[in-house]
Amino acid sequence: MTCQYSLTHPWVLSTWVKSPILNTDRLVIVSACLPYINRELFEKISNEGTVIFACPEREPAMHYGKIASIIRSSGPKEVWVVTVDGSPHCLALQAALNEAEYILGERLNKRHFVLVDGRELIEVDPDAVRAARYISIVNELLRRNRDFVINELGKHSLEFRRAHGIKT
Repeated sequence: MTCQYSLTHPWVLSTWVKSPILNTDRLVIVSACLPYINRELFEKISNEGTVIFACPEREPAMHYGKIASIIRSSGPKEVWVVTVDGSPHCLALQAALNEAEYILGERLNKRHFVLVDGRELIEVDPDAVRAARYISIVNELLRRNRDFVINELGKHSLEFRRAHGIKT
């Protein structure tokens, strides 16, 4: 299947870091699958800034350095990352924005968003992204808040429901 958006929106790894399109007030790095999951939301987000696609599943894990290089070279005033909640690949893209801030050694004007169940866009705290990288911390959160976590996983995770024999 050919992505109809591929000609109107560049990809992170296929775009020169000094490309004029990246010199923008708001750079919005979007999971490439988002237009297929929720076209209406994607079109709304496209009006919020300059959209550039990324997919850590399709492209190797080079987003960390590339995003930092784009920010250093093109200087967008603000950077958003919009991904799909529950995707392990998308988590890497969220982490890449935090890592860009670390690599550059400066505070970035940035925001993290996830699309929950293909319908609801929510903003997440950058520290939530950081915590997600540390399974030992997530394990402790699960231990302390087991009922909440189990209830939420049961609502959103097909893998969780299957692992626990919960019918959908």
